[in-house]
Amino acid sequence: MRAAARELEAGGIVGQTVITVVIPCYRSERTIGKVVSLTRDALISMGFEYEFVLVNDASPDGTFDSIRTLCSEDPRIVGVNLARNFGQHSAIMAGLRYVHGDYVMLMDDDMQTHPSQCKKLIDKMTEGNDVVFATFPDHKEAWWRRVGSRFQQWTVRVLTSRPRGVESSNFFIMKRLVSDEITKYTGPYVYIQGLIFQVTSDIVNVPVEHFEREEGSSGYSLKALLRLWSVILNFSMAPLRMAAVIGAVMGILGLIGAVVLIVQRVLDPTMVAGWSSLMVALMICSGFILMFLGLIGEYLGRLFMTINKTPQFVLREVLNGEEGDTND
Repeated sequence: MRAAARELEAGGIVGQTVITVVIPCYRSERTIGKVVSLTRDALISMGFEYEFVLVNDASPDGTFDSIRTLCSEDPRIVGVNLARNFGQHSAIMAGLRYVHGDYVMLMDDDMQTHPSQCKKLIDKMTEGNDVVFATFPDHKEAWWRRVGSRFQQWTVRVLTSRPRGVESSNFFIMKRLVSDEITKYTGPYVYIQGLIFQVTSDIVNVPVEHFEREEGSSGYSLKALLRLWSVILNFSMAPLRMAAVIGAVMGILGLIGAVVLIVQRVLDPTMVAGWSSLMVALMICSGFILMFLGLIGEYLGRLFMTINKTPQFVLREVLNGEEGDTND
């Protein structure tokens, strides 16, 4: 895998292999140039052709000006400017539509997913897997972000078809066929990892080093993280099935409790009915009913938004780019 003419062992690609790097950008005016430069040098040193797709998610600083400069210096860099902030995953989806490479690598714009670690992901692809996700044994994040990440990994495993033992992250590489299938999704609620799990189960992990953020702080607030986590609902019917099971269990327990109370009343006619216990039971049952009604309403609302063709993203400007061919 040291020369451009070498065939990837399992991929069957002979000749000049092109790796497209897609980077969603937000408040990365000072870092995106360094990310591109170091990643480009790493790919060239491994003997690959490269392409970059940089997506500005309506960053309030001069991020797109930096992208414009990079595009003017290198025609193999595509700049995509979104009309407003649609979120990281929608920005990634916009970038995937301008992919032309044989493999697609996703990175962040803040140097935490460091260009020096790209080689580990690419080398792992020689085993013939469809997707390689990076894992971070030593996270450089706040403790609450780490706890939230573990919780998200658990819910993704429970609610989606993620292969057991596989962890997902925002730093990964995938075959072009996976990218092409992902871009067929047209719904407004985008979760890239969930789409990948729907396409293939041939997914592995490789441990990489996690670096400190070089500039600023994360653009994800707690509210934004919760909103992103809720998008998982689009890829699973498990919550609705869980609601049905819990409702059935509560109904059965209620019937059993009613029988027990009747028997106690027959055996002890002087037993006084408990107002407090009745109110507690009503509050618990009402709470569950309202919660599950809200869950059903969330599904219906998302269905409504999808039917009304709410856009995943809106393009304001594209530099050096033509949409890539897909298998449609």
